[in-house]
Amino acid sequence: MEGSESYPKEYYDQETRRIALPISTTTVHVQALDGLVNVNSLFTIAVFVGLSLTTQGQSSLENKANCNAGLDVAKRLVVFEVVSFSFFLFSSLVAQGLKLAINLINSKNVDDEFRAHINIKVLRFGMLGSACGSVMGCLFLMLSMINVIQIRIGLLSCGSKSAIHAVATLVILVSSALVVYISITVYAFTH
Repeated sequence: MEGSESYPKEYYDQETRRIALPISTTTVHVQALDGLVNVNSLFTIAVFVGLSLTTQGQSSLENKANCNAGLDVAKRLVVFEVVSFSFFLFSSLVAQGLKLAINLINSKNVDDEFRAHINIKVLRFGMLGSACGSVMGCLFLMLSMINVIQIRIGLLSCGSKSAIHAVATLVILVSSALVVYISITVYAFTH
């Protein structure tokens, strides 16, 4: 078990089977978690902006009665926004909990101030859970933005070119970014 990790033997605490990571490594973890929380905060703002754009009976910019979104689109928008917010909140709370644990463990060892004794499996599982929460939040935010586009510009089913172009751009760019994010995250966890 110890040989499977890439840390030198002196980093292992034999009593608790935890890894004593150098302070530079724990600082990197805290900074990564900070970045995740900051990005989640920006996306959470987008969720509330999307919710503020939902008004009943709003006509689209297409000026065709059949292009106006119905109540079902507005309901889906609210559901997707709430689910997205839930995933971002989950991700942020897990990341904040890990940050708190790292900082408290670092401050507890006055004699050994340059190392934090952390269960690496719990740390990796928590970071992976936080990253998954962000990915799921982004997917549901993208779905909610598709509904915002349909409410504001026009339904995709009525052939609104502006709505189709906006949705295509959104889906291509967000999907590409998520593929890059997931690939980098998987690479970081496997190496």
